[in-house]
Amino acid sequence: MLMRTAALVAAALFMLVVGVPTVSAAEPIVCPPGSEPDARGGICIITVTTPEPVSSGGSGGGATKPAAQRTCTFTLLGSSREMPCSSDGGWWSQSQQAYCEAASPQPPLSDPVWGGRTEGQVYECTRPGAAFGVVAPVFLIWLAQPPAGAPPDPRVLAQQAVATMNLKAVSIGIVPEPAPGRVGLVGMPVWMWDANPGPSTWGPMTKTASAGGYTVTATAKATKVVWSMGDGEVVVCRTPGTPYEDSYGRQDSPDCGYTYSRQGVYRVWARSYWSVDWSGLGQSGSIPLQFANSVRITVGEAQVLTQ
Repeated sequence: MLMRTAALVAAALFMLVVGVPTVSAAEPIVCPPGSEPDARGGICIITVTTPEPVSSGGSGGGATKPAAQRTCTFTLLGSSREMPCSSDGGWWSQSQQAYCEAASPQPPLSDPVWGGRTEGQVYECTRPGAAFGVVAPVFLIWLAQPPAGAPPDPRVLAQQAVATMNLKAVSIGIVPEPAPGRVGLVGMPVWMWDANPGPSTWGPMTKTASAGGYTVTATAKATKVVWSMGDGEVVVCRTPGTPYEDSYGRQDSPDCGYTYSRQGVYRVWARSYWSVDWSGLGQSGSIPLQFANSVRITVGEAQVLTQ
């Protein structure tokens, strides 16, 4: 229908390495359109503008079209006639002098009717020419806001639902630990994981948003975490990772690990990729989101540590 790594090596090896150079700088967090990073750098703040309320009239799918309390007038060839503000063709748009209903499915964004825009919706409009003895023209047009009385844009409701989720990047668990005196070794396995897995850092999380009797349901789930290791390499993990325990010794992580080939102080970034699937008002869609956190770890040479 409608569109829209807690050390990996023995504790005796964890000594402070002196004079290890810094080899990477922090990269900025990238937030999706319509949001901005907060002061902590791990959460994207989504700002949503709530549409004007619409008249109630049915739930969910909106099978019953609510008529706004207003006067709707059609003017043609110097003649004017008061019209019902809703009909089988949709809701009256005074600016378009037509009954308009969101096109289903929505044309692709590459369609010229969008004019390069990505917000709003494309509507199929019909002018009631028959009332004046002429053929009623049907046309497509982009509108920033729905006609008065029409259901809200379900994508806006989906964004409102997302705004209540407090989604964030993973809380980084990693050995060697990002703490003074904690040093990993070149050639030893690094483990990475989500130190506080839950609905807000991995999902799933489901929220709803409603307006005027219409409801949209959105479910968010992390699809992967891309770990930028600070040496130019990345590791893609599709699970929250496995927390390291001393009993694991020098084993590799079973699902999210790495090995450094040279010493250094590295800024490690964990960038979470989310997909929010939503549905409502006969439409469905997906919203991609990104959130990031970072820590600094030290990796040294074994011969340096044993002198």
